Order: sequence, then structure tokens, then C-alpha cells
Amino acid sequence: MAIKFQYNKTSLNNITKQLKMRQSALPTLKNKESALRLEVRKAKERSEKLIEDLDAALKKYDYLAALWNEFEPGLISITDVDLTTVKVAGVKTPELVAIHYEIHEFNAFTSPAWYADGVAILKELSRLGIESEVYVEKSRILDYQRKKTSQKVNLYEKVQIPGYQEAIRKIKRYMEDEENLSKAASKIVKSRHAEEEEMEEAANGR
Repeated sequence: MAIKFQYNKTSLNNITKQLKMRQSALPTLKNKESALRLEVRKAKERSEKLIEDLDAALKKYDYLAALWNEFEPGLISITDVDLTTVKVAGVKTPELVAIHYEIHEFNAFTSPAWYADGVAILKELSRLGIESEVYVEKSRILDYQRKKTSQKVNLYEKVQIPGYQEAIRKIKRYMEDEENLSKAASKIVKSRHAEEEEMEEAANGR
């Protein structure tokens, strides 16, 4: 990215200000990128752990597989999921608060004895699955912000800061050259003026 500037003091001051802003912000951005990287890993690990727990629970209740055919369809359903927003490394992410179920009434005397346990098992399995999905979404949001922060770090570190530094060097070099030329021109003018005065004095002395 080319840094636009003019060869004058105002431009030098503006570019110096922009450079200082980026140099000051860079350590904070790097810390944020590191923090987000850590939180992405934690969210992914938590999601994977919940999936493992879900698989373990399914295996644990595998012995009930033959009985699920007796389970009344629609006996239990999810009506709503409550989520809240929590900030992680300065980024808003979802967090599971509660899962709301609708359980249709069933006759405890005529229904199979394991119906009540079956409802509890389905609640446990659904919670593990939903919470895992929430953490998948959390990790996606965090990783997106991590990538944006990483891009900004690279932009500052590899493009803008070197670009501003180079622009400052060019402006200073130009201004120094201009000043030297001005001094040289001034010396020439003074020297010629002195020579003219000497010649005039010499002519008047004749």
C-alpha cells in the first residue's frame, strides 16, 4: 500500500502522528490476537469434549435401543433455547443458559416403567448436542475476529509502519536537501553582494 504524502512539514507531522498511533496500537493488537487464538482453542476443545460426552452417553444407553420403539413420538420436544451474550477477549459470543422442553402427559400406570428415565436421558443427550453446537459457533466467531486482528497486525507491522517510516525518511531528506540548497543559495547571494559592494567601493575610491 503506497503512503500518500507531500514534501512539507504539515505532511511530516501528520505521517509521524499516524506512525506513532500504529506503533502504540500494535502491542495491544498482538496481545488480542494471542488471547483470541487461545480462546478459539478452548472453545474447540470444549465442543469436542461435549461431542465425546454425547458419544459416551449414547453408548451408555445403547442397551435401551430396543426399547425406543416403544417410546411415544412427540412425548418430549424442545420449545426454546435461551442464550446469553458474553464477552471473550473483547468479542461478543453466545453462551447456553437453558433449554426449554415440552413434555406431554403420559399415564405412569399404563406407560412403560422406563418412560420417566427415557425423558431424562433425552434431555441429557439434547443438552450435550446443543451446548456443543453453541461452542462450535463461539469458536467460529472468535476465529473470525482472530483472523481480522491478525490481518490488522500484518497490515501495521509489514505494510503501514514501514511505509510511514520510509515516507518520513523521504520527507526529511527532501527538507534537508531543500534547506541545504537554500543555505547554499543564500551564501552565493551574500558572496555576490559582498563582491558587488567591494567593486563599488573600489570604483568610488578611484
